Amino acid sequence: MDLQDQLKKLFPDHQVEEMPQQENTEKLRIQNEPLICKYEKRKGKPITLIEGYTGTTQDFKQLAKELKKLLSVGGSFKNDQIIIQGDYRDTIMQFLKDKGFKVKRVGG
Repeated sequence: MDLQDQLKKLFPDHQVEEMPQQENTEKLRIQNEPLICKYEKRKGKPITLIEGYTGTTQDFKQLAKELKKLLSVGGSFKNDQIIIQGDYRDTIMQFLKDKGFKVKRVGG
């Protein structure tokens, strides 16, 4: 017996309302200038930097969150840059191209 069955026994007259699920991914503003995808090493560890977004900071943070979730890695958003732990330039560039962004690869 699961929780739903237990609740139905306790409250037989209660009607369950289905809540529509909201999508977290909002439409990001696509820009003419390409995003820059760089590879660096900090303290001996590889990182991928994405910079050059001209939209709102909140949209750029949302994009960072989607990238970290897609790659299942850590990262942060600082100084108008997305910092992703590891070298994921190819995957990130493909993801951004699928979203409609122009991407430029810098370094190596």
